[in-house]
Amino acid sequence: MPPPADIVKVAIEWPGAFPKLMEIDQKKPLSSIIKEVCDGWSLANHDQFALQHADSSNFYITEKNRNEIKNGAILRLTTSPAQNAQQLHERIQSSSMDAKLEALKDLANYSRDVTFAQEFINLDGISLLTQMVESGTERYQKLQKIMKPCFGDMLSFTLTAFVELMDHGIVSWDTFSVAFIKKIASYVNKFASDISILQRSLAILESMVLNSHDLYQKVAQEITIGQLIPHLQGTDQEIQTYTIAVINALFLKAPDDKRQEMANILAQKQLRSIILTHVIRAQRAINNEMAHQLYVLQVLTFNLLEDRMMTKMDPQDQAQRDIIFELRRIAFDAESEPNNSSGSMEKRKSMYTRDYKKLGFINHVNPALDFTQTPPGMLALDNMLYFAKHHQDAYIRIVLENSSREDKHECPFGRSSIELTKMLCEILKVGELPSETCNDFHPMFFTHDRSFEEFFCICIQLLNKTWKEMRATSEDFNKVMQVVKEQIMRALTTKPSSLDQFKSKLQNLSYTEILKIRQSERMNQEDFQSRPILELKEKIQPEILELIKQQRLNRLVEGTCFRKLNSRRRQDKFWYCRLSPNHKVLHYGDLEESPQGEVPHDSLQDKLPVADIKAVVTGKDCPHMKEKGALKQNKEVLELAFSILYDSSGQLNFIAPDKHEYCVWTDGLNALLGKDMLSDLTRNDLDTLLSMEIKLRLLDLENIQIPDAPPPIPKEPSNYDFVYDCN
Repeated sequence: MPPPADIVKVAIEWPGAFPKLMEIDQKKPLSSIIKEVCDGWSLANHDQFALQHADSSNFYITEKNRNEIKNGAILRLTTSPAQNAQQLHERIQSSSMDAKLEALKDLANYSRDVTFAQEFINLDGISLLTQMVESGTERYQKLQKIMKPCFGDMLSFTLTAFVELMDHGIVSWDTFSVAFIKKIASYVNKFASDISILQRSLAILESMVLNSHDLYQKVAQEITIGQLIPHLQGTDQEIQTYTIAVINALFLKAPDDKRQEMANILAQKQLRSIILTHVIRAQRAINNEMAHQLYVLQVLTFNLLEDRMMTKMDPQDQAQRDIIFELRRIAFDAESEPNNSSGSMEKRKSMYTRDYKKLGFINHVNPALDFTQTPPGMLALDNMLYFAKHHQDAYIRIVLENSSREDKHECPFGRSSIELTKMLCEILKVGELPSETCNDFHPMFFTHDRSFEEFFCICIQLLNKTWKEMRATSEDFNKVMQVVKEQIMRALTTKPSSLDQFKSKLQNLSYTEILKIRQSERMNQEDFQSRPILELKEKIQPEILELIKQQRLNRLVEGTCFRKLNSRRRQDKFWYCRLSPNHKVLHYGDLEESPQGEVPHDSLQDKLPVADIKAVVTGKDCPHMKEKGALKQNKEVLELAFSILYDSSGQLNFIAPDKHEYCVWTDGLNALLGKDMLSDLTRNDLDTLLSMEIKLRLLDLENIQIPDAPPPIPKEPSNYDFVYDCN
């Protein structure tokens, strides 16, 4: 007979004694259980003791988290969090260097536990640490030369404890002084060779900037881009990641009027080329966190275009009109009449109107009206001028080539440029905040200071080429734009390393090639509508769904590594979840780092019986998506969030690494609960597998037309003389 659900069998350790095997009744108060344990070892003052996990986490067990204790867990009897905090508070103020160092090391370890952190913070521990950073370390400056390793370790543990304590969100970041900020900023320069101090200093600066507007201003005054750049030129990818994270934080929190100024400074310091040389093209793989920071930098850089994208052209602004005149001059100057200026006003107006029509503007008389739609606003005109000036031969060729055609197949350069700019802004999501989970950066955008403009120049030439290949007319404009978008998207998915490689990819994706790809995809997804085929599909669909279900469950058995997201995303924290081979239990647990391959069941301490699962919820219905915070408002994170609800208030919260894993897990969990699998992935898999199965079954009927109705039953024969009776 299985034990009651409220009884948990555990082992409890105490230094110098044999471990005890014990049954814990989860209905009893935790204080009663601790008293019982203390009495067993004849320990007085049970209120000064507590239980904690004996694994690497050493987290305290409280009334809030006691439900996480599982059968077979190993616990340890130890001093209470309040007692431990008090002792460490005194020990870190010791006059002995060795004792102080050991105390700070313990503090850095214990600070990861929110229960201990709360007690230490209640003793004004954060203030003590900041005082030690501001002035306490100065006491040891004289000793630094003779005790440099000890001093470095001491400072490293102090900063680690500070970072861990602040990460719990108990104390506001607004409480720190300028002296503390100056000290942390100085460590970025002083301790460039001490990786641990530099890493934690950069982490603190990033958190300050992201969590407080006032601190952003103070940090921005203390730390310069010039001080950060040298850390990108090293070989430690983790330091490079933290450095780019600080730059991104300063960029993200900068006021609108300061953002362009900061971008100019980054350009002067050659940030892009340094990242390209020392990060992207370095002889090592780029990890997920670095990829995320590069993606954030890419998004923030492109978001500088938002102002121009949302600015309408003022038809009365002479400076803006001069840009249009310049486009006309570059294209038609060679054709202009030598005595053009002496011509009558009417004649010049007529000539301008004719030229603007050749340039492909919709409003021939006043092309400024073409740029009043936002997006793309003035950004389209900026792109056109850049193309005309920096790729003049290609610009003149495209304009003259199309203006001389008389067969209605001319490609309107002006209209095409405006729509293309709008499309590129949609593809690159200009104006949107970076996602918390996305790692989708494109190396080619780090190869040129004007990467968006160069991107446009390549694509406008592609558009003109595709227009000719399609022999399009003005009525086909939208069709051409759809093909061009498909060409661009397919080329981008290959992640070209340079703009030249991107151009080469597009050369191979001609209109003919796109038609072949579409035809192939259409054949793969072909949906036969005749009645016999529909009946066949209906017959084999349950088999296919069962196959998909088994695949989903097999993936859950393999398991997935999930990232724990917090206010400091750049600190990787992972946990792993997998289904047992008998499909009856979910095993999960924290990991120190992202695993290479599967994680064995026995290394995952926590279990959740599938029978206990009450429901699976997604998106805004998830408990962790209802909490406050900027992260929770992110649309992409919402789309990847799901939760398992069990017992009366138990929950297991997930944020999938990508959409594919989200679909796999929600499908698999629904299958375990006997519910339908409703994800987009299931629909696509079902369509693909059904189509393949039907084609396989119809191979023998190739080139034979399948009738809509069954053939008629023939009449009975006039005699049965042809029947041979074997008997």
